[in-house]
Amino acid sequence: MKTKDFDYFLPKEKIAQSPAGKRDCSKLMAINKKTSDIQHKHFYDIIDYLNPGDCLVFNDSKVIHARLCGKKNTGAAIEVLLLKDMSSAKWQALIKPAKRLKESDIIYFDDKEITAKLLKKLDDGVCEIEFICNWNIYDKIEQIGKMPLPPYITDNSKYYDRYQTVYAKNLGSAAAPTAGLHFTAELIDKIDKKGVKTAYVTLHVGLDTFRPVKADNIEDHKMHSEYYHITEKNAEIINAAKADGRIICVGTTSMRTLEGCYKKYGKIIPVIDNTDIFIYPPYEFKAADCLITNFHLPQSSLLMLVSAFYDKDKLFDAYNIAKEKDYRFFSFGDAMYLY
Repeated sequence: MKTKDFDYFLPKEKIAQSPAGKRDCSKLMAINKKTSDIQHKHFYDIIDYLNPGDCLVFNDSKVIHARLCGKKNTGAAIEVLLLKDMSSAKWQALIKPAKRLKESDIIYFDDKEITAKLLKKLDDGVCEIEFICNWNIYDKIEQIGKMPLPPYITDNSKYYDRYQTVYAKNLGSAAAPTAGLHFTAELIDKIDKKGVKTAYVTLHVGLDTFRPVKADNIEDHKMHSEYYHITEKNAEIINAAKADGRIICVGTTSMRTLEGCYKKYGKIIPVIDNTDIFIYPPYEFKAADCLITNFHLPQSSLLMLVSAFYDKDKLFDAYNIAKEKDYRFFSFGDAMYLY
């Protein structure tokens, strides 16, 4: 299957540059997978599509202030986007411009109070670095770093507070699990009172979330491994719900967590692990029954995942309808519910 088969044209004005005035007031395109019936709603209407006994699975990963502005000892500017915590002090990071650096070079941050040594260059600007710091690394990153809003958001100094879900808990993501951005605490409370179960998993979002697939054949694409965690309590909630109702994944990261766990272990279990699962058509889903997601970038692994969950051609028809009806795309954009 060709990567170009997942391309589509999107006018720049369709890319959301800011979030909706209120999180749950974004638009919602609800699609019945069996009938292909499409309804146009607001996100707060999602509760009407949920039944007692269903289970919403949220990714509670919290976005770190992953964008760091550093310098070489020559004064040349170096931008570091932290991608994955390897051992607290050691990280995988996307460095621009990586060509200016060689292994063992030092990057200076915060008037040289914190430094990082380049350990290894990998592919496409990704490097391994090691911080040298007398403070807790996470505390220092939160102090000196910036929220890593996507590059297609032209004014990335705004809306930092909206690039975080209201239930974010566990620090570690380089990008937000954006389907969850539509939920408010009030909406989650209403869902709970309706008898809908909620479960939380953690998957720290990495590089593949915001990069297009570059291989001509999608089978040749290799996903970067991402950390995930499912607690005993949440595994029990998910397994009980699977027996009695529907598992509704809030976002592609929650879906990848469950499907990655199921693929490796044959069921949902309490686990701390890493997954590099790459889901594209055709794929038989084992855990997920429904999906809440946003409108994704052309040729992205996320678009391929959604195409596997729904008929690809019908999905692209829905995207064309979304463009006609002025839905807003990408991270701060509107939502789709496939049920």
